[in-house]
Amino acid sequence: MAFAENTSSAPDSPEARRYNRIHRWLGLADFVVGSAFLVVLLVTGWTGWLRDLALRRGFQNYTLAVFLYLFFLLLISKVLGFGLDYYGFRLERKFQLSTQKLRSWLWDEAKGFLLGLVLGGIVVELLYFMIRQSPQHWWVITWALFMGLFILLAQLAPVVLFPIFYKFEPLENEDLRRRLVLLSEHAGTRVRGVYRWKLSEKSKKANAALTGLGNTRRIILADTLLDNYAPEEIEAVLAHELGHHVHRHILKSIFVQAGITLLGFWVANFVLHYAVDRHVFEELSDFANLPLLALTATALSLLLMPALNAYSRFNERQADRYAFESITSVEPFISSMNKLAQQNLAERTPSKWIEVLFHSHPAISKRVAAAEAWRRAQGQA
Repeated sequence: MAFAENTSSAPDSPEARRYNRIHRWLGLADFVVGSAFLVVLLVTGWTGWLRDLALRRGFQNYTLAVFLYLFFLLLISKVLGFGLDYYGFRLERKFQLSTQKLRSWLWDEAKGFLLGLVLGGIVVELLYFMIRQSPQHWWVITWALFMGLFILLAQLAPVVLFPIFYKFEPLENEDLRRRLVLLSEHAGTRVRGVYRWKLSEKSKKANAALTGLGNTRRIILADTLLDNYAPEEIEAVLAHELGHHVHRHILKSIFVQAGITLLGFWVANFVLHYAVDRHVFEELSDFANLPLLALTATALSLLLMPALNAYSRFNERQADRYAFESITSVEPFISSMNKLAQQNLAERTPSKWIEVLFHSHPAISKRVAAAEAWRRAQGQA
């Protein structure tokens, strides 16, 4: 089968440049609006007014009041950011990347809000419960519980969370299923199934993933990938995903996340004690300080983002290298990268600073160039 020619040096189309530029500005605007909302709550003291409202509506029950406060916070935040969210929906439609209707998008937004409220409620209730029970060591205990919850959600996501937004069905192409399972076994991982991901109901983009942990580990392939890519190209895409397993990137990422989260909780404990000492809040368990905790987490994430992106790009290069070693020819890998870039309107050659600050994957041009270099080193035609 003939594959698409190498376009690693081809310039990005004006459409791809424009889409990604608008997308970045949209993300920046969303960040500014969210952060400004938290700052205003703290500076004006409105967070205390929201706390008192939650206590009144919650009949002075602390646990119920914490949940109501979070609800008010998320609801106001959603209302403030709804215009940007809607613009993002229209952006995907404008660049012909989305097939989703407005009603479906609104329903997804509602489900996302409710899911965020449930998961956020669990985390916030746990947080303030531990602050009340152990004011001195809450941050260490909560960190351990948080990491346990994080791992549990990673295991449950394919069977509980993903189906809330997308439909999945077992892959009917038995020949392709066997090829992918064999590729997985060669990588030393046992998958519990190969599923067709009905992404086309909402998007024209293509994707694939190895998701879940333990008994929930499975391969999911977007129908937009299955319907437009050759089996060899799909194998190349999956081989990259399996490279993450071979190099233990998931386990390593959990340890990295654990370290960052521990640092985050330590900083949060310091910030809360500082605020209480300065009489900004009367006590650590005053849940009106939640915006301060959110701002602290946001600031830490922003500071660490370039380093985390660099680490992620390193992992992606390792996974690419494994893919080169696992497939008969790198030609399907090159072809699939070029097709994905075109289909998803990805930038093949972003500027250096854009890649450093925003990209968790190496530039497409660099990935294709690495595959070309591998092909020449191996003497492949």
